Amino acid sequence: MYPEELVVPMKSELTEHGFEEFITSDDVDNHLKDHKGTTLIVINSVCGCAAGAARPGVIMALQNSDKKPDHLATVFAGFDKEATEKVREYTLPYPPSSPSIALFKDGELAHFVERHHIEGRPAQLIANHLIDVFNEYC
Repeated sequence: MYPEELVVPMKSELTEHGFEEFITSDDVDNHLKDHKGTTLIVINSVCGCAAGAARPGVIMALQNSDKKPDHLATVFAGFDKEATEKVREYTLPYPPSSPSIALFKDGELAHFVERHHIEGRPAQLIANHLIDVFNEYC
């Protein structure tokens, strides 16, 4: 588990842009079970690709897209352990990956961006990809 003082600033990058933190498995289940509409969940991380591409790319996409998910949420791998494990159950058959970005439609996984699709790519490329995803599913 990462220390809270390390994680809080990284969490705030998303929560300051309207993301709800899921802390427990119940938070995840209560939202996704029988949910109608779209939810973007970012599995946040302390790694450099989360700071350099994932978080900035998600924020750019939301700021530059006409279509957006109905709900924004985040869990933090290595900190919000219970919620992260539950989100990963919903993203099966994909293996655990952080950072990663999941779009759910009506409680079902519609699109998943794994770490290997984030790592080494610029934030603008992530944003452009997510805008295309939002246009298709939102």
